[in-house]
Amino acid sequence: MMVHASDLRAWSSILVVAALAIAGECLIAAAMRRLGDLDDIRARSGLKGAIRAVLTSPVFLAGATCMALNFFALLFTLSAVDLSLAGPASASLTYVGNAVAAKLFLHENVDRRRWMAALCVCVGVYLISK
Repeated sequence: MMVHASDLRAWSSILVVAALAIAGECLIAAAMRRLGDLDDIRARSGLKGAIRAVLTSPVFLAGATCMALNFFALLFTLSAVDLSLAGPASASLTYVGNAVAAKLFLHENVDRRRWMAALCVCVGVYLISK
């Protein structure tokens, strides 16, 4: 089986989009868990205090940076890869990656039903790539 350079470039860019989305979402979720309930922060410090708490969190800022980079990586990907592949593949890989990252890094309980859904997503990505 021969891999073409265009296929390698397409899948590499799709994987970068998914990796940045996973990192961004995982970091933002971790930051928000550390901060706690924004309603409680707002009740103590007002809306400005809640906004300040979020925007001064280094973990949140790292996540937001990953999400911004994800946007530009997606633009690059869409300039080189058909939307009919890039959209579903990056979204699906992000979904699967989020389940893995939630389990490994956020220590969430990812039940069997979610793993089965992730497996179905993987099959779908395989089918659209052919």
